[in-house]
Amino acid sequence: MDLEKPPEGCLTVAIRVPVRIVAFVLVLPVRMAWDALVVAGRFLGRTVFRPLGRALGWLARAVFVWPLVGLWRYVVVPVAKAVGWLGLVLLVRPVQWLYRWVLTPAGHALVWVYARLIVPVGVALRAAVVWLARYLVVVPAGRLYRWVLAPAGRALAWCGRGVAWCVRMVVTGIGLALYWTVRVLLVLPAVAVWRWVLVPVGRVLAVIGGEVGAALGHAWRIAGYVSVVVGRFIGTVLRLVLMEPVRWVYRTVLTPVGHAVRDVVLRPVAEAARGAGQAVRQALASARASVRQVRGDVRRALFGAPRPEPRREPEPARPADRREPSGAEARTLGSSTTALTKD
Repeated sequence: MDLEKPPEGCLTVAIRVPVRIVAFVLVLPVRMAWDALVVAGRFLGRTVFRPLGRALGWLARAVFVWPLVGLWRYVVVPVAKAVGWLGLVLLVRPVQWLYRWVLTPAGHALVWVYARLIVPVGVALRAAVVWLARYLVVVPAGRLYRWVLAPAGRALAWCGRGVAWCVRMVVTGIGLALYWTVRVLLVLPAVAVWRWVLVPVGRVLAVIGGEVGAALGHAWRIAGYVSVVVGRFIGTVLRLVLMEPVRWVYRTVLTPVGHAVRDVVLRPVAEAARGAGQAVRQALASARASVRQVRGDVRRALFGAPRPEPRREPEPARPADRREPSGAEARTLGSSTTALTKD
């Protein structure tokens, strides 16, 4: 089944072009301003708001979160545990003891009194009250309803139905008169105005509104393309006017001048400073050595040469403690003397 676009009327075609032109003229500055604000907002968010938010978040944690966590962990929780322990000791345990040793026996006693005394008495009283109510209230009331109230009610109901029929007929006549009056005076003119005035005007306004909405959307998209082109043109102009001259000056002027200054001035100065520093370090080292030698000579002249420390000879190693006798005391094959019989 082919779905073709329905034909458009001349009113739609006549309205579309001027509306789109006016919408494009009105929307283009708004779209360009919006794109500029979006770019500025992204730049500020990346360079200002995001670091500021991180700093504020860290400050909020340091000022609020961490003190509250420490207060909760080291003050509130121990105090709550202590209060809970005191409540357990001072309230729960006494209440448990009271319930177990006082209220439970008293409840058993009350149950026994209820089952053995109150229930029999209540059953007897209930039987007496039921008998009295039946023969003093229910039976007379039933006879009164049967022989007096029921006939009177039937008569009143018959009279009420007649009155209701009369009222219904009167109300029906008045309602029909009002219905036709309102229909002729209000409904039919309103239907005619709706059908022949408001519906055509609404259709025209709907066409105009649809075209205005479509024109705004179309103008917004075209304005986006124009804004992109203008932004690229401005970026190209800024690059050609500012960035390229600065790059050319840096590449063709500042870089050779910097290299020349580095080769002609900075390197000789650095080498001279390095040589001077090395010479100063050598002079300082020789001066420290001379001062150290003079100080040693003065000490030897005043207090004499230090005595050499005596050398300590190493102690001989002790033989290991064995359970077997040594070689001289041990039994040999060429001697009959043993360690036990030796003098």
